[in-house]
This record gives sequence, structure tokens and C-alpha cells, in this order.
Amino acid sequence: MRNKKILIVEDESRMRRLISDYLKKDGYLTLEAEDGKKAIEIFEDANIDLIILDIMLPEYDGWTVCRKIREISSVPIILLTARSEESDELFGFELGADEYITKPFSPKILVARVKTLLKRVYPSNKNMFSFNGLLIDDSAHKVFVNDLEIVLTPKEYELLSFLAKNPEIALSRETILTKVWGYDYFGDLRTVDTHIKRLRIKLGTQSHFIQTVRGVGYRFEVQK
Repeated sequence: MRNKKILIVEDESRMRRLISDYLKKDGYLTLEAEDGKKAIEIFEDANIDLIILDIMLPEYDGWTVCRKIREISSVPIILLTARSEESDELFGFELGADEYITKPFSPKILVARVKTLLKRVYPSNKNMFSFNGLLIDDSAHKVFVNDLEIVLTPKEYELLSFLAKNPEIALSRETILTKVWGYDYFGDLRTVDTHIKRLRIKLGTQSHFIQTVRGVGYRFEVQK
């Protein structure tokens, strides 16, 4: 299996080198971009497995880069920002980002987040979950609705997969946040609602599998 290739998009050269050095120590291949325009050019030419994306960038800002990439790919994206406002974090998830890390941060923690996200996005198991009109292929990390593949972000896929692996169980938002986003994630519970909303839209006619449990959270309801 080839080493995972990570694109680091950061206008501060010292920060880019620091992140790159830490990732290389763990065996990852890295590419660097100092602005949003260059990031998109590199992404279109290289087989990128994950993007670490700063928000405040020359040319195209991180929001724009994230939006453009989500139009063509579900590659995992970790946003970096010096801003800690809740509205910014929610906006990032609305655009399809998978993680949101506030500066300053520990490079070791960033690498740990990268490892965890890559493990979730590119699983080694070969499980397949088939329901009436809905197929979840864990080996290929793909989802099919009525035999047509739908494109999900990595976090949307993880959320659907977690729900499907726990059918007929009322799962609280806290449980979902912990299992899908991780024990060290301290974001707002509305993050779960935002992703559920996006997921239901993409599932279309099969959105009924995800049921709201009032006062609790959500349940994956298998059709009898």
C-alpha cells in the first residue's frame, strides 16, 4: 500500500515546514501550497489523500478552496484557523470540512488527528451493509442509493456508517459526536444536526432510514 499523500495549504512558510516535518516523520508524503490558487492546481494534478487547509490565504481563501474541492471530490479536509468563533466552525462543516483545528495547536495533536481521520476514511476491513435501496460498501468507502453511487464527505460517510452499524438503537447526539468526531472533539452538538441534514438530502428517497428520536438524537431504522 502506498504512503498517504497530504497537501498542506498554509501561507506561513515556517508553519508549512513544521507541519510537513512532523508528517514526514510518520511516513507521510507531503506537498505544499502557499495560497489557495496553488492548492487547487496541485490538487487537480496529484493524487491527494488528505488536505490540511488554512482559512486565511492569499488568492483564494480556505473557504473558497474547500468549496471548490467539494464540488469535485470527497477527500478529507482539516481546516486550520486562528479564529475560534462557533459560527466559523459551523460554516466550515457546512462547506464539507471534516475537522476544524484552532491555532495555536500542537503538531503532534495534528498528526494524531490526521492518523485517526485517514483510518476512518480508508478502512482496511471489507464489510458491506445492504438494506432496501441502500448499500454501504466499507471496503470501497462508497454508498449507493438505488444502485447509483452518491458522493459523501468523509465525515458524512462515517456518520452514516456508524448509524447503520447500530440499527434500531436510539443514539444521543453526545454519543454520535464522541464516536464519529472523537473523544477529544469539543464542538457544538448542532454539528451532528448539520451533518444529519446534509446526509438526508444526499440520501434522497432513502433518507427515511435516519429517524429523529425526540429528546434523544437519531436512530437508523431498518425497513421490515
